[in-house]
Amino acid sequence: MTGIEWGALMFGVMLLLLAARVHIGMAMLLSGSIGYVFVAGFDPLMNYFKTAAYARFSVYDLSVVPLFLLMGQFATHGGLSRALFQAGNAMIGHWRGGMAMAGVSACAGFGAICGSSLATAATMGQVALPQMKAHGYSSRFATAVIAAGGTLGILIPPSVPLVIYAILTEQNIAKLFMAAFVPGILAAIGYMVVIAIVARVSPSDAPAGDRYTWAQRIQALIDTWPVLLIFMVVIGGIYGGFFTPTEAASIGTVATAFVAWRSGGLRGKGFLQCMYGTAAATGMIFLILLGADVLNVFLALTQLNVELAKWVIGLDLSPLLVMFLIIFIYLVLGCIMDSLSMILLTIPIFFPIVMGLDFWGLDPESKAIWFGLIVLMVVEIGLITPPVGMNVFIINSMAKDVPMKETFKYVMPFLASDLLRICVIVFFPSIVLFVLKI
Repeated sequence: MTGIEWGALMFGVMLLLLAARVHIGMAMLLSGSIGYVFVAGFDPLMNYFKTAAYARFSVYDLSVVPLFLLMGQFATHGGLSRALFQAGNAMIGHWRGGMAMAGVSACAGFGAICGSSLATAATMGQVALPQMKAHGYSSRFATAVIAAGGTLGILIPPSVPLVIYAILTEQNIAKLFMAAFVPGILAAIGYMVVIAIVARVSPSDAPAGDRYTWAQRIQALIDTWPVLLIFMVVIGGIYGGFFTPTEAASIGTVATAFVAWRSGGLRGKGFLQCMYGTAAATGMIFLILLGADVLNVFLALTQLNVELAKWVIGLDLSPLLVMFLIIFIYLVLGCIMDSLSMILLTIPIFFPIVMGLDFWGLDPESKAIWFGLIVLMVVEIGLITPPVGMNVFIINSMAKDVPMKETFKYVMPFLASDLLRICVIVFFPSIVLFVLKI
């Protein structure tokens, strides 16, 4: 068998392992190792393993991952999500569907200091779901709103998947973070438009809430000052060149820990829960990283990714057709795989293809950032698509009385909003790239 045939075969083996519910990190590690032995031999594999783990885990830029995860843990235990929701509810909760819009805005605000969609969905679900149900919102619509809003956790910086993409493609993390704000804001606006439409088509699903006085509104906004301050220090520090992303994450973690300590969220077992949660998530991510490295080294030996890129470019297809085929593949993978795994698995294959094509005359850096944001938006959709939809699973674990199919049914309008936003950014890349020129 040729190297390319071995590469295709072991890629298929990895998909079979995933179908058998083997963890994605182990599936990539096993298929990559077995293929490496057949292509290069056992001794070269052992020689590679001597330094593989150290070479990957000693990358300085990766230290930002556990820091952002820990910042999210502290934010969760610090009650910051409740302040964000109350502020949004005080301002627009009296509108029809306003409390649901407040939930989306709170998800966006929490995502700005968290970086994890699952944590955003879980935290906001605990805060917003009881309030929405108490004010007459249908449970199926309420669960769909928070599941969709939770996806803003990875779309609005800081974003762990975006950090991984930057490392894999050797792009500037600060520029990716700044460019990601536009699709993040568009996503939040799109979700609010969907809520407004549903509230008018089916008023019983999203009634109006209580009206707050202006004094209560101002106080609710004042209560969100820790979130605004942390966000400005972290993102402003990165973009202003005052800190590296790792330094900004460290400062943000300390600041969030102080807020959580002040609110009493770190008392008792709170601090240990934050550390354990961060350690578990970091261990999972780093295992996936190691598995992806082994698989990608094997694919590099077989030249499968290079030959595939040459083949696609040689077909002389329209670059936009290639892009939409890539998006379709991501949508399919999103039904069976988590966002980080998709990025680690596909970027070494798709990135050379995209960089070899001409899209709107973009320079290499702009093209890489534009493609990274498209990937981030598409893998974000996988968090609310059946049958995996991890955000939906998390929210429905808090609302066991709501059938899963009902939540997925009400998620569909939000998916339509996501697909429309992706099409807009594919055809008009300047919408996200203009911030790089500011």
